[in-house]
Amino acid sequence: MKIAFIGIGQVGCALAGQLLSLDHTVTIAARNPNSDSVKTALAKYPALQVSSPQEAIAQAEVIFLATPFAANQAALAEVGDLSGKILVDCTNPVGANLTHGLKSEQSGSELVQSFVPQAKVVKAFTIYGFENFENNTYPGYGNLKPAMLIAGNDVTAKQVVSTLCQQLGWEAVDVGNLSMSLHLEHMTLLWIQMARVQGRGANFVWAMLQR
Repeated sequence: MKIAFIGIGQVGCALAGQLLSLDHTVTIAARNPNSDSVKTALAKYPALQVSSPQEAIAQAEVIFLATPFAANQAALAEVGDLSGKILVDCTNPVGANLTHGLKSEQSGSELVQSFVPQAKVVKAFTIYGFENFENNTYPGYGNLKPAMLIAGNDVTAKQVVSTLCQQLGWEAVDVGNLSMSLHLEHMTLLWIQMARVQGRGANFVWAMLQR
């Protein structure tokens, strides 16, 4: 598929590199192609392409939003028409002292959807740190795969994102419509607390067991 990234920091770079390894065409939507983050990504993954935001988004079938949450509105305003595009929201509204940045009154993904009402927003590739997007292999559990919980209002868009999740080695778990993103954002905060604050480290994920 043709995939574009808005934001190419730690999360975006990790996901872009894994998608490249699956032979997807991955383009960075770069306002400044000489930025440190773009240079770092290209040094790590030379096969990444770089285009202007408008050009990258116009050609993409799926777009990953991986900017700092506070930059979402401005970043989306620069990319042009997103009508009918699948927009994978990888961002999280993290407030002071690891609280929810929108006071749990609204999910960050619903706010993103309000910025681009004609896009098909799917929350995915959150709930963990970037380390697990670089490497989600956990040997010793047989065929059990780590779970990637996703949410969105458009069924077809979620099917596309679920397929990408599966290609990347995750078990895609559809938790419902976009409003459920609020709970995924709280799962992210929980993971950060456990991994970064409590000192458990980044090498753990959630899994879904079913009878």
